[in-house]
Amino acid sequence: MDQDDRVDALAGLSLFGDLGRPQLIEVAHTFEEESFPAGQRILRQGFAGTGFYVILEGQVAVRIDGDDRAMLGKGDFFGEMSLLLGEAPVADVVATGPLRVLHLGGPDLRAFLERHPTVMYRMLQAVARRLRNANRWGS
Repeated sequence: MDQDDRVDALAGLSLFGDLGRPQLIEVAHTFEEESFPAGQRILRQGFAGTGFYVILEGQVAVRIDGDDRAMLGKGDFFGEMSLLLGEAPVADVVATGPLRVLHLGGPDLRAFLERHPTVMYRMLQAVARRLRNANRWGS
């Protein structure tokens, strides 16, 4: 995917929806694109997380102790909780089919969010929605 295609893909994701083209270009340079085959575990429950991931194509299953708890798809992200809390992931994240993501190394997440507070706010909104939904499911 060339830079223009990556910028266009980013512009279509709600997480980056408030950014202008110059900021999207910076994001495109900051994140690395990665691909995973079906069945590949990207994050492992109980082991150190390696980064922040934004899904461009495909889906992942979020599994806790082998039980599927959620499915994430295009525009969703994962890995942020373990990085922000400095703890190992509490779930496995496994590609359910071919998966293409943008990846940001763990040490870079804080600086990225400080440079892009609108992305941080959108991330906070998404995490709040997840928490609300988890509370509904638990009732």
